Amino acid sequence: MARAAKKQGAKTAGGTAAKAARKPATDKTARATGKTESPRAARWRKRKAQLIRLYEGTDKRASRFRYGLLVFDLALIAFFILTTPLHNPPWIIVLDIIIVIPITLDFVARLWISRSKSAYLLQITSIADVLIIVSLLLPLFFENLAFLRVLRSLRLLRSHHVMRDLRRDVPFVRRNEEVLHSLINLAVFVFTITALVYVLEDEINPQISNYLDALYFTVTTLTTTGFGDITLQDRNGRLLSIVIMVVGVALFLRLVQTVFRPNKVRYTCPDCGLTLHDPDAIHCKHCGRLINIETEGMT
Repeated sequence: MARAAKKQGAKTAGGTAAKAARKPATDKTARATGKTESPRAARWRKRKAQLIRLYEGTDKRASRFRYGLLVFDLALIAFFILTTPLHNPPWIIVLDIIIVIPITLDFVARLWISRSKSAYLLQITSIADVLIIVSLLLPLFFENLAFLRVLRSLRLLRSHHVMRDLRRDVPFVRRNEEVLHSLINLAVFVFTITALVYVLEDEINPQISNYLDALYFTVTTLTTTGFGDITLQDRNGRLLSIVIMVVGVALFLRLVQTVFRPNKVRYTCPDCGLTLHDPDAIHCKHCGRLINIETEGMT
């Protein structure tokens, strides 16, 4: 009986050891607390790590993924602009439902991997995504919400997130980053205001009968040309004209300034923090520290 009890104890110990060997490995937090990680938690942690590598990684796979998102965003902008004159026919609503799925998944994924959820939700790009999702879903329940279509051009703001990849891979972007930033901001403003002019004036202003008329009015007002062949007569139209002239002209002048300003390169001085320097600079202009700016041999 003693031998049988020993054998039984050995089997029990061996089974316990085998079970322990089959348990998933714990992460640092689990080891610190003495708790094991469940297989389900391990799978979710692995998926989150994969998403972080795709959205924030520096390898070629991550770059291709972000470039794919940029192409998707540009295609969305083209679709939103082309369908702005349409008044939500059934096939547009079906396409909106299809489009809202990848946009929502992208928003949820970015929120999930963000280090601070509250800070992420307060970003202008996150607010724009929420507004776009709302603008795509509300026509299912309400009518006469054409003005919400103007919000969809805000999707172009997402292009800022691939600027790091473009700066690394494309020398032209690296040399003209400030100009491209100003151009993107101006393009977002023009497309948004043009759509707003169209949806507000289409039914009450005979001078604006299509999207091109609205774009023509926006550009002539933005550049202070003001031919006067198209005008906004109602109170809302005049308020919108003021916004175009004040905000739009400021953005336009900002673009002109960055185009004609002497070319600078971005390099953060370790001592004083100055970020813009002359392409051939050897010393920081603020503190005189010796700096080593990577160049391609051209000034």
